[in-house]
Amino acid sequence: MAKRCFYEILGVSRSCSEAELKSAFRKAAMDCHPDRNPGSHDAEVKFKELNEAYQTLSDAQKRASYDRYGHAAFEHGSGFGAGDGFAASMSDIFDDLFGDVMNRRGGGRNGPARGSDLRYNMEITLEEAFHGKVASLTLPTSVTCEQCSGSGARAGAKPRHCPTCGGQGRVRAQQGFFAIERTCPHCHGRGDIIDDPCPPCGGSGHVTRERSLSVNIPPGVEDGTRIRLGGEGEAGARGGLAGDLYIFVSTKPHPFFQREGADLFCRVPISMVQAAVGGEVEVHTLGGGPAKVKIPEGTQSGKKFKLKHKGMPVLRSREVGDLYIQVNVETPQNLTKRQRELLAEFEAESSNKTHPEASGFFARMKDFFENLSGA
Repeated sequence: MAKRCFYEILGVSRSCSEAELKSAFRKAAMDCHPDRNPGSHDAEVKFKELNEAYQTLSDAQKRASYDRYGHAAFEHGSGFGAGDGFAASMSDIFDDLFGDVMNRRGGGRNGPARGSDLRYNMEITLEEAFHGKVASLTLPTSVTCEQCSGSGARAGAKPRHCPTCGGQGRVRAQQGFFAIERTCPHCHGRGDIIDDPCPPCGGSGHVTRERSLSVNIPPGVEDGTRIRLGGEGEAGARGGLAGDLYIFVSTKPHPFFQREGADLFCRVPISMVQAAVGGEVEVHTLGGGPAKVKIPEGTQSGKKFKLKHKGMPVLRSREVGDLYIQVNVETPQNLTKRQRELLAEFEAESSNKTHPEASGFFARMKDFFENLSGA
């Protein structure tokens, strides 16, 4: 398959200037970069074509050869795309494409840098999750030093450019095809050297202070919810924006209720007599008031009763979950002689109608194993 014209790939004329060539490449490469088109094979192929075209036409000698001989100038091992020039070119291309974006985010090499985000783990009770609360926090955090305004230098002194990296904050080592860029070991990425550091911050530009914050915990907040407080994180370097503070909410175990989403579950013990003849139990809800649960005659252990809208509020909604009461029939203990006699009389007079599930179970089991042995 014949290769496309490099000028056509970049969308420029053969008489275009170096600046026009670079501008066209930046625009086209931004649109089809693989990071912006994950999983797209077409974008990947187009990006490789753009790279090849730009590397050729941005080099005056290679462009002259291409204008004279076309693609044939680089066939049969003529050396295109190999050696130190290729690695340096690709690194420069990356800087051209993404340098402005990094600087806007505060990631410039020796410009303002955004502060780190902070995390705070907050444990609340289920009642607090139900009603919501305003929590007060006191936490140590890094803030910009007021005396040096974050520069790290003593008043009247000024930082100087790092001689190792030339103020870039990074140094590049190149060997053959590969070019490796790393943080400058002399200035640790600042780009500046502080000969006379500020006494309060020791040249870091930051000091540690305790701050008091108020955090609004909304009703219905769930376990694991993350609350973001913008700009309340660590101070930025060299006048950069502060990071954010993230509050991670967890809920303490409750002695009576278990939560699943907006629904609550509670196990309530009832007596054997209550389960047999029926009755009523009263349970408290997180909303504050008691709720009555009617126990019908013949209730079995494990039976669930639903109390509508007695559960947890749904976060940022007017909806409310339900409360499920699961009864657990308690077998009586420490019986008196008379109580045992009465129960024995009751058992002797009971029939299949009194214990239908037990009678049916043992009858089915007997039939099953008789049929199995007969087979």
